[in-house]
Amino acid sequence: MKSATKILSGLMVTALILPAAAGTASAATYHSDSDTSLGLLDYLENEHRAARAQKPNPEKEQLKADTEEMSKHLRYPIDPTKAAPVAFEGDDLTWNQVTGDFTAKGKVKVTQLDQHRFEGENVDGNTIEERIHIPGKGHMLQFTPGQTEVMLDGFETNYNYRTRTGSMESAKGKVAENYMTGKKFEFYPDKIIVYDGTKTKCSAINPDYSLYARKIEIYPDDKMVLHNVRFKIKGLTFLSKSQYEVDLKKDTTVSDWFPRFGYDKTNGLWIRQNFHQPIAKKVTANENIRYTTKKDWRNEFNVNWENAGNYARVTQGYFDDSDDNWIKKQPSLLVGHTARIGNSPFHYSINGEYGRWKQGAVKSNHKMYNVGLSYDPIRFEGWKLNLSTSYEVTHESYNNAHYNGLNYDATLTKDFDDRWSGYGAYRYQKNNRENSPFDFDNDDYSRKFEAGFSYRIDENNRVAFGSKYDVDNQSWRKFDYYWFHDMHCSQVIFHYEGRDKTWKVKWRFLPI
Repeated sequence: MKSATKILSGLMVTALILPAAAGTASAATYHSDSDTSLGLLDYLENEHRAARAQKPNPEKEQLKADTEEMSKHLRYPIDPTKAAPVAFEGDDLTWNQVTGDFTAKGKVKVTQLDQHRFEGENVDGNTIEERIHIPGKGHMLQFTPGQTEVMLDGFETNYNYRTRTGSMESAKGKVAENYMTGKKFEFYPDKIIVYDGTKTKCSAINPDYSLYARKIEIYPDDKMVLHNVRFKIKGLTFLSKSQYEVDLKKDTTVSDWFPRFGYDKTNGLWIRQNFHQPIAKKVTANENIRYTTKKDWRNEFNVNWENAGNYARVTQGYFDDSDDNWIKKQPSLLVGHTARIGNSPFHYSINGEYGRWKQGAVKSNHKMYNVGLSYDPIRFEGWKLNLSTSYEVTHESYNNAHYNGLNYDATLTKDFDDRWSGYGAYRYQKNNRENSPFDFDNDDYSRKFEAGFSYRIDENNRVAFGSKYDVDNQSWRKFDYYWFHDMHCSQVIFHYEGRDKTWKVKWRFLPI
């Protein structure tokens, strides 16, 4: 028998590979619902948010430093065909070299060289059988390069290094970017299974919302499958599904399962709920349910197919633009194709729409065909220039209107630093309210200049300004002011339209 205080010793060589959910979580996104092109800066800000989300983790940094120090004291070169060494550290360690049984007490750390660690006040196990057991509260870390990060606190932890299997009960923590809880976590070489578990991206101690499932299967770099799912808000079940699958490579945002609320002058108070349902390979059915106090129901339904740059969509219902102009499609077919031209920096697109449009007293069979050409972004000294053009043909049966012509635009963005960004854009749109019977998504002028900026005040607050100048009539048409405020689990957007002197307010849950 041997006893030691704070000893660090490579007692066994084994593999501790904890499979976990993979993928990069999308941070809560900004979205400027503005026709001043302010949305050009949303992408930059969302990139900043994603970068800030990857700020250094003290536990990760400490584990990295410890394993680097551990590697300096190896007695033998590492055999890549065998498992990585494991070391034990504690205030009191007892080990039977014959049986392999050991006990460790007082701030015990069991560290594997590939940046895995178990921690607990009391740990026992067997070095010959290559297993450990933490009877009380335990802490588990996985920061192995190339694997998804795992940080869990739980009870009754067991792990077998040889079979790479284990379990932890009554656990909670982070798996990738997901805050998760579970009555029991089971670890296997190719997956993690969570029983009676929850998943959310809300960092609050008591999340406003979460997904609860009787069983959650997590396949690294592939998918997360939830069985008997409940979508909960403040602990109350809002929706339920027998099965829900999350693509971890895309990290699908499912916050659309929860409602969004808002207010504007045209619609009054409103609530919106989106539903998505796969019905075949690459085919989804979508329902966008919206109720407004001034315009009653404003729903939209569509079936959408997408594959390799091609799409086809049949849609029916109500649509609004950034100026709250509503149009009803009853129904409409949209088709399109987009592709790069060989190995060149050019992309082309072909789009078309045919359907019955209705706005007020105007009813028309709407036909539109569009051929577009764009160039890869041109970058220079932090600036990014985007150029595109298209030729569009439109016909309306309402007044037998037929109009066609070129559209083109040039947009310039600049990411000055982590807080400031700005943009400018020049656009020409042949289709406008002078030749179209619809004002939906149309200005009453063709040539326009747009400019604005964004400034992040702190982690939870961002302000932005966008403007639009009518070049045809030499007058300013739009001044949009935004304040984005993030809470733990939700986001509030205040939007003031300076020329119209109207307010818009939106509230939504952040991604779950």
